[in-house]
Amino acid sequence: MDLKLKPFDFAQAAARAGLRTDGQPLAVRGAAGGFKAAMSEALQSVSRAQHDASALQRELQLDNPGVSLEQTMVAMQKAQLGFQATLQVRNRLVQAYTEIMNMQV
Repeated sequence: MDLKLKPFDFAQAAARAGLRTDGQPLAVRGAAGGFKAAMSEALQSVSRAQHDASALQRELQLDNPGVSLEQTMVAMQKAQLGFQATLQVRNRLVQAYTEIMNMQV
């Protein structure tokens, strides 16, 4: 597996988020469907990163000459950062849900 760092492309990142470069939405989508799809894609991405990092660790332990320590460490850090970000999003969602449930109607 070949992991290479690519330069950050703001326009591409904004397009993936469904935004124009000025921050305005590209198109109006259903709020629930868009959020659900975005969360699903993000969770799958984190899962893939963790799986790739585990595979690289295993190959490094088996002394595969095609896998470097640096490559493995970068993959592990990417997986850890993705997991931490996912955990923070989950915590914020639980906090928001709790606040909404504690509102008096």
